[in-house]
Amino acid sequence: MQEINSLKIEKMIYVIRGQKVMLDSDLAKLYGVVTKNLNKAVKRNIDRFPDDFMFQLNEQESECLRFQFGTSKKGGRRYLPFVFSEGGVAMLSSVLNSERASKVNISIIRTFIRLRSFLAMDNSLSEKVDKLEQSTNKLFRIVFQRLDLVEENAPKLKPNRKKIGLN
Repeated sequence: MQEINSLKIEKMIYVIRGQKVMLDSDLAKLYGVVTKNLNKAVKRNIDRFPDDFMFQLNEQESECLRFQFGTSKKGGRRYLPFVFSEGGVAMLSSVLNSERASKVNISIIRTFIRLRSFLAMDNSLSEKVDKLEQSTNKLFRIVFQRLDLVEENAPKLKPNRKKIGLN
């Protein structure tokens, strides 16, 4: 099996309750299993999935996702979906013992790592822009002060002087 496209995985990562998570149904598709079976395997090993690794969405969160996907309630799930954080995805590899699960997990973890590095890079760029903005503000302040001095010291023109140009 070839490595899964990380852009495909990125589209399956959501931020819920301040955590980057993946839906059980998306993970089941990636692993090539039925969502119900994935959740059964997790429930058999529930002690490996603390709240920061996996949690169940509440009704409002589920509705919000359903609205985002544009799906209807008819023919949908009978229970609220579970979501898995990066730690939960890593733990899934110990619960799902297949070659495909191992390869999928590697792809997912690499995607999470890449997203984390993008976030760090974004923060770094933001700090650089702030510093640049501060230094340009200082430069503009100096330029305007100098312009004020030039204006104050400029020779005053006579009010009734002869105008040059077309009338």
